[in-house]
Amino acid sequence: MNDNSSANETAQTRSIKIIGVGGAGVTLADAMNCEEFSGAQFAAIDTDAQSLAASTATVKIHLETKLLRGLGTGGDPERGRAIAEEQFPAIKSACENSSVVFIVAGLGGGAGSGISSVVARAAKETGALVLAFVTQPFACEGNRRAEQAQQSLEQLKSVADGVICLPSQKTFKLIDENTSVLDTFRITGGLLIEGVRGIWQLLTRPSLIQIHFEDLCALIRDQHSESAFAFVEASGPARSREIVEKILKHPLLDEGRALGEANAILVSMTGSKDLTMAEVNRVMEQISRHCERPQIIMGAAIDAAMKNKLSVTLIAAKNSVAKTEAAANSPEEMALRETAPRYGVRQNPSSSSLEQREHLVARHGRSRRDKSKLLQTQLPLAIVSKGRFDKSEPTIYKGEDLDIPTYVRRGVPLN
Repeated sequence: MNDNSSANETAQTRSIKIIGVGGAGVTLADAMNCEEFSGAQFAAIDTDAQSLAASTATVKIHLETKLLRGLGTGGDPERGRAIAEEQFPAIKSACENSSVVFIVAGLGGGAGSGISSVVARAAKETGALVLAFVTQPFACEGNRRAEQAQQSLEQLKSVADGVICLPSQKTFKLIDENTSVLDTFRITGGLLIEGVRGIWQLLTRPSLIQIHFEDLCALIRDQHSESAFAFVEASGPARSREIVEKILKHPLLDEGRALGEANAILVSMTGSKDLTMAEVNRVMEQISRHCERPQIIMGAAIDAAMKNKLSVTLIAAKNSVAKTEAAANSPEEMALRETAPRYGVRQNPSSSSLEQREHLVARHGRSRRDKSKLLQTQLPLAIVSKGRFDKSEPTIYKGEDLDIPTYVRRGVPLN
């Protein structure tokens, strides 16, 4: 069932491109440029000439002009974005003739953070389905990188069809005190590659349960969602139960909470020849049980090389834009908007009960009616002389003494 020629033909037909952006993105894309991703086209975009020289990508775009003066972005995303905009036609040309574009980058620095959203926009203009796979920095890397990463993540989400994000800090739950820095970054990169592999297998691998490309596009295109993901595997007679337990305890899925918040879930399942339908059903039934009502796309493939193993790549997409709009159009929020212009009251529905809000509206209504009964009166103030200006000539303009306050001259009542 593991037909490499069929997989390669399918991948070429769909013209899948994997683009590494920035130093971290180029390194990750190079790690994928192997037989497993055979059929994909690889491109590298960076401001660092040495990084591109070492890359194995077929297409390389060196973003370097007088703007950078050979110094790179200096960790400034705005400089990265500006240089990418200058060479937008070249970036767009690299994305041409692609059905799907995978953008791989590390956020927080200048190149990955600044260039990624421009690459996503260029790919979208070619008509491709655009999925970004990015990492966010560790907390120890400082506030500046964290803020830059968050800002670039929001910009990327507004352009790409989907963003699969790996907060590096969560990998602390997968390592121990003796894990070296190099191994930690290797684990983080490996996790991101697993996310790319899951989508890649859904799109290219001949499956017993096939996922059609059109169905994937209909689910993801223009959703601009942010996704959590996890890769788990198990072996032995209880492998399906172990798979479910690992998914529900996985730190990248917030111990299963990401399933309940998801609008759409993609499941890529691969097993050996002895994979049973009961095992497939058990895994999917448990995943569905922990989801509220998302759309679920599942693909199952057989790989003889897996022997006694079962692996699952799960991607849970949460469309924050749709969720915000749904909350804004909820009955409580709409009712509150109706009263807000009338009474000048605006309050978070979740922060008070219905009785409290009704009492508040009634109190403001009475207060307004009571104020309408008040009459303006004149205060018994003594007239103060002009002092040393008493003999000065008044300032007369069009018959009016401008030394007298305007509201007095025009009889304007004061509230």
